[in-house]
Amino acid sequence: MSAGPAGTGQAGAGPVADPPGGGAAVAVWCIGVAVYFVAVIFRTSLGVAGLEAADRFHVGASALATFSLLQLLVYAGMQVPVGLMVDRLGTKKVLTLGAVLFTAGQLGFALSPSYETALAARALLGCGDAMTFISVLRLGTRWFPARRGPLTAQLAGLVGMAGNLVSTLVLAPVLHGVGWTAAFAGSAAAGLAVLVPLVLFLRDHPEGHGPPQAAPAGGAGFVRRQIRESWSEPGTRLGLWVHFTTQFPAMVFLLLWGMPFLIEAQGLTRSTAGGLLTLVVASNMVLGLVYGQIIARRQSSRIPLALGTVALTALLWGAVLAHPGGHAPMWLLVTLCVVLGGCGPASMIGFDFARPANPAERQGTASGITNMGGFIASMTTLLTVGVLLDATGDDYRIAFSTVFVLQALGVTRILRLRRSALAREATRGRAAAPAQAPVPASAPVPAPAQALARASGPETEPRRHSTA
Repeated sequence: MSAGPAGTGQAGAGPVADPPGGGAAVAVWCIGVAVYFVAVIFRTSLGVAGLEAADRFHVGASALATFSLLQLLVYAGMQVPVGLMVDRLGTKKVLTLGAVLFTAGQLGFALSPSYETALAARALLGCGDAMTFISVLRLGTRWFPARRGPLTAQLAGLVGMAGNLVSTLVLAPVLHGVGWTAAFAGSAAAGLAVLVPLVLFLRDHPEGHGPPQAAPAGGAGFVRRQIRESWSEPGTRLGLWVHFTTQFPAMVFLLLWGMPFLIEAQGLTRSTAGGLLTLVVASNMVLGLVYGQIIARRQSSRIPLALGTVALTALLWGAVLAHPGGHAPMWLLVTLCVVLGGCGPASMIGFDFARPANPAERQGTASGITNMGGFIASMTTLLTVGVLLDATGDDYRIAFSTVFVLQALGVTRILRLRRSALAREATRGRAAAPAQAPVPASAPVPAPAQALARASGPETEPRRHSTA
C-alpha cells in the first residue's frame, strides 16, 4: 500500500541511500500512527451508537445507514486524490489537513441539532479520515529502510484495529453513561491532542533523505494517465477485487449493523454484543500476524487464503442466519466473530497484487484504486441492508443475504483475473532476475563501486513483495 520503497524517487531517478531508521524514525512514525489511531476511533464510533443515533435523529434503518454510507463514499472517493496529494504536498501537510477535518467532523456530529447537519459532519469526518492511512504508510517508507516496509505497514494496521477496540470498550460505556453530546464532544479532544505534536514535530523525511527530485508538474492529463496505466494492469484490478470481496463483511458488522443485529435479532444484552464486537477486532489483530507470516514465506498462498476466507465467512453467515428459531447459539456467534476477524488481513492481500504490478511512480495511485474496493462493497451492503430492513419489518435474514450476492460477484472476478495477473507478475520477476546476478566473491570491486554498494543498501538486493 505504500508509494514505493524508501530511497526511490520519481521515474528515472537513481537510487539513494536507505533512511537510517532509529529512534528519531520511531518517534516521527508514532506521531503519524497516533493520528491514524484517532481517525479509526472516530470512523467506527457510530458502530456502537447506531441505536442512539436512530433515537436522537428520529430516523429509520435506511436513513441510519446513510450516515456510514456517506462517510464511506467520501472515503473511497478520496483515495486516488489523496495519493496524488501526498506525492505533491508531502505527508505532513496532508496528515495535518486530515486531522483538522476529522476532528471538526466528530465535534460537529456531537453538536448536530438535525439529521442533515449530522450527515454533513460525517462527510467531513470521512474526508479527513481518508487522508490518514496512505500518509502513514508513506511516512514509514520515508523514515525506515526498505526492508522494514512490510513491518511498519502491518503495525499500522494493528494500531487501526486498536482504535476499533477503543470505540467498543471505551466510547460505548461512556456514551451510555454521560450521553450523546458529552461522549462525542469529549472524544473530539483526542483529535486536538494528536494535532499538536503533528504540527510541531513531524517531518516528511530525515535530513538528507528527501526525494531526489520534485514530483513532475501534472494536471488533468497527468492524473488521467496515472489512473489509466494503473488500471490497465491485471494485478491492480485483481487487488481491487480481492479487497472488495474480503473486507466488507467485517466492515459492515463493525461499522453499523453488528450491534443492532446482535441485540435485536439475536436477543443479546448490550454488554454481550459489545464483547462479540471486541472479539472481531481481537481476532483481526491476531490473524493479521498469522496471514502476514504465511504470505511472507509462501507467495503462492495469497489466492487460497483470500478465497478460503471468503468461503468460511459465507459458511458461518449462512449457518447463523439459517439457524432454527432465529437465535443462534453463543458458540456459533463466537465462531462467526472469530472468522470475521480474518476479513481485514485477507483484504491486505489485495495490495500485494497491486504493488508488484506497478512501478514506484504509480504506487500511490494503484494503492488508492485497490483501497476503494472494500469500501465500495461496504457502502453497497450498508445501504442495501438498511433498505431491506425497512422494507421487510427488520428481517435480518433477508437483509444480510446481500453479503452472499457481493461475495459471489467478487469471487467470479478474482477467478477471472488471477491467471493473467500472476502470469504477468512471474514474467516481471524473471525479467528482473538477470539484473540481480551476484558478483563472484573473488572478483575485485573498485573503490567507487564499494561506496555505491554501501550507499544503496537493500536496494541492491532482490525485492520481495510481501503483504502487511
